[in-house]
Amino acid sequence: MPLQSIEPRRLYRQIADQLRGLIEAGEFAPGSRLPAERELAVQLGVSRPSVREALIALEVEGVIEVRMGSGIYVRPREAMAAAPAAGVEGEGPLETIRARQLVEGELAAAAAVAAGRDAALVAGLREAVALMEADIDAGVMPLRGDRLFHLRVAEASENSPLLRVVTELFDERNKPLFERLGSHFENEANWRAAVEEHRRVVEAIAAGDAAAAREAMRAHLQLSHDRFIANWPSSAPALVPPAEAPRR
Repeated sequence: MPLQSIEPRRLYRQIADQLRGLIEAGEFAPGSRLPAERELAVQLGVSRPSVREALIALEVEGVIEVRMGSGIYVRPREAMAAAPAAGVEGEGPLETIRARQLVEGELAAAAAVAAGRDAALVAGLREAVALMEADIDAGVMPLRGDRLFHLRVAEASENSPLLRVVTELFDERNKPLFERLGSHFENEANWRAAVEEHRRVVEAIAAGDAAAAREAMRAHLQLSHDRFIANWPSSAPALVPPAEAPRR
C-alpha cells in the first residue's frame, strides 16, 4: 500500500471528535444537555470560538441539537447512528473570517489609494451597499450585495491572485458549517448593523484615507466574527436565504 501524506486535523475537528467520543461512550446520554460553551472551552483548554465551530460541526452531523433559548442537547441514538462517520471537514467559519480580516484590511487601504484615480470605484461600492439594503427590506439575506462589495474592494487592487483569494474565502459561507452557523445568527438587526459598517468602509475609501479604510474593514470583520460567537439567540432569524446564493 502506498504511503499517504499525514495532515494535522483542524482544532475544531479535534474538539468535535472528542465530544462525539464522549457522547458515544455514554458520558453524555441521549437527551441530556451539554455543558455551556465557556465551560467546555475551559475544560478543553481552547478558545470559545473553536468550541462554537466544533458544536456547529456536530449539529450538521446530526449528533447534537441546538434548542434556541434552551441549550445544546444530545440527539437520540438513532440519529447519531445515521450521522456521517467521517464527519464534516474544511475550514472553520470563524477561522475564515479571521483570515479575511487580515487580507481585506490591507485591500481596503489599497482601495482608498486607488479611489483617487478611479471615480467608478466608490460609486460601485455604494451600489453594492444599496443592493444589500434592498434585499434586507425584502426580507432576504443580502448576500448578493455583500459579496459584490467585498469583491469590488479586492478588484481595486488590480491583483488577480488577491481577488481569487477574497472570492474563495467569501464563498466559504456557502459550505455546510458556515450556512448552519449563519442560520442561527444572521438576522435583520445584525445585517443592518453590517450595512452601517460597510458604509464606514466606503466613506474612508472615498476620502482616500488608507489608514481609516484599513481600520474600518478590520472592525467590520471583527464585529462579524463577534456576532457569530454571541449567545445563542432565543428565536429564529427573520431573514431567509436568497433563492440563488452565488456559488463557484
